[in-house]
Amino acid sequence: MNKKDKIILFDLDGTLIDSTDAITDTFLHAFSKHNFDFKGTIEDIKVQIGYPLDIMFENLGVNRNLVWDFVDSYKLRYKDISVAQTLLLENAFEAVTLASKFARLGVVTTKTRIYSTPILDNFDIGKYFEVIIGREDVENPKPHKEPILKALNALKYDDKKHQAFMVGDTKLDLISASNASINSVGVLCGYSNEQELLKYTDIVKKDSLEAVKHISLL
Repeated sequence: MNKKDKIILFDLDGTLIDSTDAITDTFLHAFSKHNFDFKGTIEDIKVQIGYPLDIMFENLGVNRNLVWDFVDSYKLRYKDISVAQTLLLENAFEAVTLASKFARLGVVTTKTRIYSTPILDNFDIGKYFEVIIGREDVENPKPHKEPILKALNALKYDDKKHQAFMVGDTKLDLISASNASINSVGVLCGYSNEQELLKYTDIVKKDSLEAVKHISLL
């Protein structure tokens, strides 16, 4: 069947990739760079993954007036280590290649697009995505609907012709999907548990491959 009447938008961190080490390493670097006495733990940083960087730093105790200095330091470090310290999650390659056979694909992430693209290309899956919406592409990141709507617009989404799905591992992904009036599937390969995800979607799967298999049957 050549006609693709489904659109699948994937989150990145915790859904297709594991960049936990790169993220936590870079946060600690930024704290050290600015002599910030971070009293939290690595787990405290992990809990924030999925939010925009400025919000993450503020939630971790950085003064709101200083967060952008920390963000700048983070980005300088992250661009040097992101590819080397990022892993493709188990079954993610299979999920993307299977999805590409029956759906048009996009990525919607709060990660900066200029960092997301090299990571995807490094794992040889960037070519499957027609659009990548990153933090710099929107004014209002997830859980706002803007990132998803921008991706759907790029894919010429028509709700009378297409079924659209957001696959993600945090409530931010699922709330964004709800706000954009599209379907969502939560996955357990990232930073949230099943109980948390079921507050925001009816469908939760083990990983992105199981999510894609579910969508293929709809």
